[in-house]
Amino acid sequence: VQLQASGGGLVQAGGSLRLSCAASGRYFTYYDMAWFRQAPGKEREFVAGISWSGDRSNYADAVKGRFTIDRDRYSYKNTLFLQMDSLKPEDTAVYYCAADRNARQIDENPADYEYWGQGTQVTVSS
Repeated sequence: VQLQASGGGLVQAGGSLRLSCAASGRYFTYYDMAWFRQAPGKEREFVAGISWSGDRSNYADAVKGRFTIDRDRYSYKNTLFLQMDSLKPEDTAVYYCAADRNARQIDENPADYEYWGQGTQVTVSS
């Protein structure tokens, strides 16, 4: 599985961005997927995750009600999305998509994810 994240950029507080993560690899549809983020000087943290079937999702408390994770399992594109609304300056970070090959639940520990995208920068100005 190879992951390619895109969609980051500079936005004012209160604005929106939509991140995408294109996955290549025939087994992508059977992996749980997630978004993590890492701000300068901080550890990588869980943002949102979605089950392989798309019927379950988890969110970090800091983004609940503002971010929405979704995935397209049925088109040839195999894409993971993160819709980010009501953005705050504290959301500024590099955002990474990740895939968990052996998931039995949506994991929030980055060590449980085997595949990672290259990251896309999100900057929210006040």
